[in-house]
Amino acid sequence: MSNRFSEIIKNETPTLVDFFAEWCGPCKTMKPILEEVKRKSGDKLTILKIDIDRSPQAASVYQIQGVPTLILFKKGFIVWRQSGVVSANQLLQLIQQHTG
Repeated sequence: MSNRFSEIIKNETPTLVDFFAEWCGPCKTMKPILEEVKRKSGDKLTILKIDIDRSPQAASVYQIQGVPTLILFKKGFIVWRQSGVVSANQLLQLIQQHTG
């Protein structure tokens, strides 16, 4: 995994990482949800998308068993993780909970 990834997740700003795959139907469902979350959270959140087929090392390090898997990092630590589609409202509540 790149140093850039490590720098981003260790940042003061919480980072939501979306582990996805191009062939995954539910992953496509997450795209507009994540766009809405980004729009509503602005600078309070960084969102990264990682294609598990292009970055198998990252998928392995974080033991990604299914996609989509969302992991919220704060200062380099995992504060929340879930597989499957998550609604924008749920994500926004979680982010507020962990950034408040």
